[in-house]
Amino acid sequence: MDSLTDRTWLWFAAACYLAGFVLGTVAVIRERKLSRLLMYFIVSAGFVFQTFGLYLRGLEVKGCPLGNTFELFQFTAWSAIALYLVIGATFRLSLLGYFTSLLAAALTVLSLAVPGWDAARRVNIFGGNFWIEFHAALALFSYGVFSLLTLTAAMYVLQVFSLKRQHLHGLFSFLPSIRELDHISLRLLSFGVLLLTASLGVGGIYLMDASANVGTGKLPVTFAVWAAYSTILVLRLRSRLVGKRLAWCLIALFGIVLLSLPLVSGGNTAADATPITANR
Repeated sequence: MDSLTDRTWLWFAAACYLAGFVLGTVAVIRERKLSRLLMYFIVSAGFVFQTFGLYLRGLEVKGCPLGNTFELFQFTAWSAIALYLVIGATFRLSLLGYFTSLLAAALTVLSLAVPGWDAARRVNIFGGNFWIEFHAALALFSYGVFSLLTLTAAMYVLQVFSLKRQHLHGLFSFLPSIRELDHISLRLLSFGVLLLTASLGVGGIYLMDASANVGTGKLPVTFAVWAAYSTILVLRLRSRLVGKRLAWCLIALFGIVLLSLPLVSGGNTAADATPITANR
């Protein structure tokens, strides 16, 4: 057990997420109701493996593992799973576990499969400043919220399609109602904006104390993400952006957020880069 590396544990997590997706796909193809308990168990097992893997990485880099693109993708997937384990039990959405396992599998496998994203590990990137580290972790957790928001938006689009085309079997028969998806999306959007607002508040207050550890591009990118989601929230509350248009905007915006993660990881300037082998 002690000889297993952090990446090995993260591969175990990816395998669990893939297993959840495959089992869910088989159930959908056979038009059988997805076992919420089984999905919850598989995703929970993956979450435990991923948590331990990130814990080992944290010990190695002496802080929250957010120093490169690989770690940012892993932490985003971990945040999404953590939130699902709460929301999935609260709203009893079995299909949300299916989509969440797909998202987590995609993020974890992709990050593990690209050696360049983990080619150098940065040690003590926050300079020992708890508040800057808290700011970064809070921001990435809000990205996890936005990832679940994207999944509910995708489910909304699928539900609208099924109702228009009268496709009420297979995957479509397990989708929550339009009203339920809309309510969950609004709550997730509000919660994500709240978390990111708090993150920017903490980062702004302590920027002067640790400006060398934050980087010139990190806060502007985070602020741009906050501004985009805040604008969407305001438009939604004013009923200016609703329904399918809202869903597509949320899906497109999260795609941009994922593309911005390498820019965020490159914003850390006070880091000791440690080269590692690609097959680690």
